[in-house]
Amino acid sequence: MCGISGIISREALSEDYKRSVLRMNDALVHRGPDSQGFFTDVNLALAHSRLSIIDLETGNQPLYNNDRSLALIVNGEIYNFIELREELKAKGCVFSTNSDCEVILHLYSLYGIECLRYLRGMFVFALWDKKLRRLFLARDRMGEKPLYIFEGDRHVIFSSEVKSLLKSGLVPFTLDPVAVNEYFHYQYVPEPKTPIKGVRKIPPAHYITIDVDNWHLVQKEYWALREAEPLSGDPSQLIQQELNRIGELIIRSDVPVGVALSSGLDSSAIAALAARKSRGNIHAFSVGYPGYPSCDERVEAKAFADELNMPFHEVELGTEEMVNFFPELVYWRDDPIADISGFCYYSLMRAARENNVPVLLQGQGADELFWGYPWLPKAVEESIQKSQYSRISSFFKSFISEIKVPDMSSPKAFAYWCLSFGGLRTGWERYLRTTSLPKERLVFFDLSPNYRLAGKKVKNFYSTKFIEEIHSADPALLFHMNIPWKNIDVEITRLICQTYLLQNGIAQADRLGMASSIETRLPFVDYKLVETVIGLRKTYSDYNLLPKAWLKSALKDIIPEWVLSRPKRGFSPPLRQWHRRLFKRYGSNLRRGYLYEAGILSDQGTKHLSKGTLPLGIVSPISFKALVLEEWCRAMRSISLN
Repeated sequence: MCGISGIISREALSEDYKRSVLRMNDALVHRGPDSQGFFTDVNLALAHSRLSIIDLETGNQPLYNNDRSLALIVNGEIYNFIELREELKAKGCVFSTNSDCEVILHLYSLYGIECLRYLRGMFVFALWDKKLRRLFLARDRMGEKPLYIFEGDRHVIFSSEVKSLLKSGLVPFTLDPVAVNEYFHYQYVPEPKTPIKGVRKIPPAHYITIDVDNWHLVQKEYWALREAEPLSGDPSQLIQQELNRIGELIIRSDVPVGVALSSGLDSSAIAALAARKSRGNIHAFSVGYPGYPSCDERVEAKAFADELNMPFHEVELGTEEMVNFFPELVYWRDDPIADISGFCYYSLMRAARENNVPVLLQGQGADELFWGYPWLPKAVEESIQKSQYSRISSFFKSFISEIKVPDMSSPKAFAYWCLSFGGLRTGWERYLRTTSLPKERLVFFDLSPNYRLAGKKVKNFYSTKFIEEIHSADPALLFHMNIPWKNIDVEITRLICQTYLLQNGIAQADRLGMASSIETRLPFVDYKLVETVIGLRKTYSDYNLLPKAWLKSALKDIIPEWVLSRPKRGFSPPLRQWHRRLFKRYGSNLRRGYLYEAGILSDQGTKHLSKGTLPLGIVSPISFKALVLEEWCRAMRSISLN
């Protein structure tokens, strides 16, 4: 796990450009504190900051082939490097290091750009081919590792973090109005956009080639989730096979490995898989909130850690500690992400580093892949209804599907039943969604209360000038799809993976781990597992089963029933207490702050949002999104000016 950066230019690089690369690398030292590496050619400069995980002695980068016509820098891990090394040695390749990343050089020498199809892992790399005078940039299939890019008139700059790009002095800090509007709807900016005008990300499963001599840039996709081949067989057996294989791969490391453990199924599964395959101790890390037992999962997490004979480390998170750290947390996330749970993730990573455990396994991806969020199957059902039924039949189907007998055993469920008038209100809302939305639009984030609130209210806080700038922008274009629709369940899975999972879950895992020089590994986003699930989903329907039915069936021989049968609990802090304290400390920053100066929020809008309104049923209100973006803009502008 590392940080990479570089510049490629149409002309010979000046000394100023080379110094810009040094500044970018300095801004990435937290990602790789163990060593620094540099490479320059006439038109190119590359820099690498290394966090040593595999091959601690000889794995420093850049890596070179035998005649030094290829130079490589990598951020990430190639999990199947041992198998690839054996295959490459059989073809006559000679290795000069024990690094997992050296396989990329030999694969490229044999197969060129097709080398990507052999790699299983999380990675972004930059490979300079001196003979072709071509730069080859590539990102892993699910986007675990980031790469930001800025195209000038006569140069291209890239880096693992946007802070690093700004530090170069070559990228102006100017907000993109369309991206900012999308942020207020989604609580993050959907990739490949960023909030900064002219800066984008290389999308997951894409590569870019830049030929210097004719100055030609090409971007292509090399893998797509929706194109997984249909698969037949027992889902639980096939998924279990992939999980067992992943358990072997994710613990490959020359340093200690830990797991972020809650009471939930996902992290418990990762812990069990790692413990079964590991020859040494896997450390477990868990967070808790003193005084808030409903949010605290440490007792359950420790019980399972003890079952697995794992050393257990717990972290208590106080409200004041979170409030004090908030501006720094926003800075380390690199992108503006309005997820109040971010401090929990950061604290786990920090605890791992303090205990000398540089690799931490996390469970992101299982909810998105296995219908862990109740609204995802509902999105499938409503999209199917929208595509297949007339207005009259949709009217009756909407109400029949929503009217339910109240659950008297749960005060929360009964209150929701009352608020929905026994399902009449939600039935009417469903009918409107399936009949009034554009025909090309899947029902997707329309089911999210946070998204719906932004759609109804956010323009009330925008300035007149900003509304004019975004007048034709539609945040819902992400879930427009050409008719006729097929495999709607696959498309909904693709959308949630390319939005919330990628830009909220994966992005925070990477940036907040790297803030403490921790390599975060996410086994559930392994592309082979994803292909297995999508392939099965093309053959069998599972969205109408119980949540995570396939996953639970696959895990029944791996984790005990008392863990399998636990009710789902979100990784959530005491939301209202934290929100209230954040606005008491920082809410006034919104009053005529950066967002007002930039012409995004109106004066009246900043006045209202600074109060920190948190409506019932909303996790990420517009006020919190505004506060995060305000702090982020202040931090990024400061970097660009220094």
